[in-house]
Amino acid sequence: MLEYVLRRCGLALAVGFAISLVAFLLLNFATDPAVTIAGEEATTEEIERLRKLYGFDRPLHVQYYDWLVSFFSGDFGQSVHWRVPVGQLVARHFPVTLLLAGMSLTVTIVVAVPLGVLAAMNPNTLIDRCALSIAVAAQAIPNFWLGMMAILLLAVIWPIFPVSGNNTIWHFVLPAIVLGLSSVPSIMRLTRTGLLEVMGTDYIRAARAKGYRGGALLRRHAMRNALLPVVSVLAVQFGEKLGGAIVTETVFAINGIGRLAVESVLIGDVPVVQSLLFLFAMFFVFANLLADLLNAWLDPRIRLT
Repeated sequence: MLEYVLRRCGLALAVGFAISLVAFLLLNFATDPAVTIAGEEATTEEIERLRKLYGFDRPLHVQYYDWLVSFFSGDFGQSVHWRVPVGQLVARHFPVTLLLAGMSLTVTIVVAVPLGVLAAMNPNTLIDRCALSIAVAAQAIPNFWLGMMAILLLAVIWPIFPVSGNNTIWHFVLPAIVLGLSSVPSIMRLTRTGLLEVMGTDYIRAARAKGYRGGALLRRHAMRNALLPVVSVLAVQFGEKLGGAIVTETVFAINGIGRLAVESVLIGDVPVVQSLLFLFAMFFVFANLLADLLNAWLDPRIRLT
């Protein structure tokens, strides 16, 4: 088990290193940070002065090495727009995104798993077709459209929830529903498929012969094995929600790291964009790592060599 964990951690670090290098090169080739800091009306002398001041005149490999060392030592750099350390910006906005991701994942579990169980326990019936139709509809509707419709119906026409912001827990209800519903189709189908496979196995037939039926059969024998792939995908989706809530946070004006990334791109704040890109990538990489470890822990059939 230890060898497996170390191997997966090493692979995650290698992927993170590659992503950081690609993000650094793309950002430096796409824009001139000195011009961004100086502004459009700056003279050539002012741009050159800022380039030397911030070290942008050094070779790219030197800049990347210094940034990487500083990043892993906890120094994410200085925002050129807000004039504060990037670490402070991330620390201020990350708890908001973490709360939104946690609530949206809860919505996904509460909606998708019962739908998948209902569909699996009633295959090829009206209940099964309705559950699959709900999953397809949730997958087809874009997040930004669903968010605007939720605001129109539940915040404007019927003022049940706040329109935007993140001042109270109620401000997170609508965006959590919107973000959570986008993950319902995959989790519902995985639950349905896994449960259908498990219900046809020999040990389920043996459990039925012992008198287990209904909920007792699901809880004690079927659900653990049926939910193995679901747990893995949920871990990955949690990482995706941490780094991919940009559209939802923008629509609902939530001050998380997704909205911070959008604002930083629009104003050309390269140090913030660079750090956030790397953080988003690492969220996804370590979510995949967590999924692998959970799968290995739950499924004794996986070889850990």
